[in-house]
Amino acid sequence: MKLLDIDKLVFDKDGLIPAVVQDAYSKKVLTVAYMNRESLEISIKRRLTCFYSRSRKKLWLKGETSGNFQHIVSITADCDFDSLVIEVVKDGPACHLGTDSCFSNPVYENEDIGEFSMEELYDVIKGRKDEPKEGSYTSYLFDKGVDKILKKVGEECTEVVIAGKGGDKEEIVFEISDLTYHVLVLMAEYGITINDIKAQLASRRVVDKKVKQERLQ
Repeated sequence: MKLLDIDKLVFDKDGLIPAVVQDAYSKKVLTVAYMNRESLEISIKRRLTCFYSRSRKKLWLKGETSGNFQHIVSITADCDFDSLVIEVVKDGPACHLGTDSCFSNPVYENEDIGEFSMEELYDVIKGRKDEPKEGSYTSYLFDKGVDKILKKVGEECTEVVIAGKGGDKEEIVFEISDLTYHVLVLMAEYGITINDIKAQLASRRVVDKKVKQERLQ
């Protein structure tokens, strides 16, 4: 892939360019900040987001105080070269208020075309653990404890195997969905997030790439 020369980027009259920071795994927008050329060069060199504070008139390395560093995966410019999208793997909350993202105040949502996400399902499941709801099957599982959860995971694994042997696609999808739900419950029980799983899978992909490169040498 040919990388864009940063000399082609268009900074505004104050020497700044807006940067939309996005979680590399969940694709959630974490924050919007500004960079000048120096902070962008530092970000690329250190592979950590460094921004320019318009209020304090100085550079700031995200995480330098809080420890919530943002490790850069990629930086992409838009078609006019005057704004950036930065994908990161974060060490902690992106917002200074301690929330996962600075964007946590819904203004409008079209329920007719709302998109399902595994992260949203996980949040609902975790909510049933943190704040049990009477009559909720999920809260019931957490109340019964890890042995009950593990038993259900084992049962659903068996159901997936049986469905797989049967060869009925709809049945396989149904049983895998049941298994996925119960695995998410197990994850929530131990505080394992979807990003933890994605990070593990991503690390294996990196290892696979290195192995392939070594074989070609």
